[in-house]
Amino acid sequence: MKSVSILGVRLAAQRYGEAVDRLLDAAGSGIRLRVHFCNVHTLTEAQDNESLRGVFESAGMLAMDGMPLVWVGRLRGARLAERVSGPDVMLSLCDRGRALHLRHYFLGGEPGVPEALGAALTERFPGLLVVGTESPPFRVMSPDEDAAMVHRVNASNPHILWIGLGAPKQEFWAADHEGQLTVPLLLPVGAAFNFHSGKVRRAPRWMQRVGLEWLFRLAAEPRRLWRRYMATNSRFLYLVAREEIARRR
Repeated sequence: MKSVSILGVRLAAQRYGEAVDRLLDAAGSGIRLRVHFCNVHTLTEAQDNESLRGVFESAGMLAMDGMPLVWVGRLRGARLAERVSGPDVMLSLCDRGRALHLRHYFLGGEPGVPEALGAALTERFPGLLVVGTESPPFRVMSPDEDAAMVHRVNASNPHILWIGLGAPKQEFWAADHEGQLTVPLLLPVGAAFNFHSGKVRRAPRWMQRVGLEWLFRLAAEPRRLWRRYMATNSRFLYLVAREEIARRR
């Protein structure tokens, strides 16, 4: 699989369909795979967070979840690279996974969100096998509580564990619990829980295609997201420009 380095993190440079095929193969064959959907925010945060960078380096796949990453990847020779976003992958795996009888567990979101998500996806994809839904407390869990949650997931025997704890918390959780879980696919997907449960409206497809999904989310939640997007996006552009100048030299 071709890859490209952006800000020192090596990302998979692949077509969307290729990524989905690989995930279906892993789930169907029981191959253990932890996948992270990297975007401008998480990639920039990893520049100052060695622990997060370590999580990315130990992952089975780092997908380009964001058109700016795709554009940089293409600039650096990965001309066939396409965006592979968590919300899109969730729909594809729920749809195509039915033929393989894949079992899904939804872990994350506010109380009621994972249940609404499971119900919405089951209605959209009849025959979808949802074996568990759970909204962990936002506080720090005790070791016993954490162990009990891991036991519930393993006892449900899912093929795919969807994790919606928000970045980068969900990235750390997936890496920290990988050795305790028996699930083939660990997929932290963040906002996909809110999008597909109907809690939050997603940007129109045209905004996604031209790299403006962040602007739509900023307009919807300015108080929560303004600092993240304005400061992070500016810093990402600066860091990539500096890295590109160094590469060309």
